[in-house]
Formats: sequence, structure tokens, C-alpha cells
Amino acid sequence: MKGLSDREACLYAGIAPSTLYEYCKDKPEFSERKELLKEQVKMRAKLNVANLIERRDIDLSLWYLERKAKDEFSKKQEVEHSGGIENKLDLSGLSVEELRKLANSDSEST
Repeated sequence: MKGLSDREACLYAGIAPSTLYEYCKDKPEFSERKELLKEQVKMRAKLNVANLIERRDIDLSLWYLERKAKDEFSKKQEVEHSGGIENKLDLSGLSVEELRKLANSDSEST
């Protein structure tokens, strides 16, 4: 229920992983329930975010949109570059400001 991996849960519970795996093999319904419970922490986090957004938390709303609606709200622009193999450079993680600095430094050096 805390979102731990099987190995972490075994350490937390003070049992060997082999004990857990044998029990899961004998009790498939327990194994299914265990996998569902692993998702509980992530689900609660999503609900927390949704509840704060419903309370009109503007900063959190913007943070959410930047990640979930990147095409409309991302602060970074995606750049597609088509060039030869020698020109392959991943610029997708750069901000507009960083791209401008690169463009300016390139024009200054020529």
C-alpha cells in the first residue's frame, strides 16, 4: 500500500523475497491484490493534485498543463532538425532562451 517494489516490501516486512513469491504462487488472488495496492500511492497523489486544482491552485494548474498538454502549454519549444548524420544534435530538451544563445554563439563564430 506504500508503493514499494516486491523486494522493498519484503525488506519492510522482514521476510525473504522467496517467501513472498512462493505465497503469491500458491495464492494468485493475493498476488493480484498486491499488484493493485502498489498503485495506491500513485492514485492518492493524482487525487491530491486534482483536489488542489479544483480549489483553484493556479501554480499547480499551470504545472499540470505544462506536463499534460505540452503542445499548448509547454515553456519549451520542440525543434525538429533534419540534417545529415554528422549534424545530429538533440536540441529537444533546450529552452527557447538556450536555443537563442546557441544560435547567437554560432553566428558569432562564423
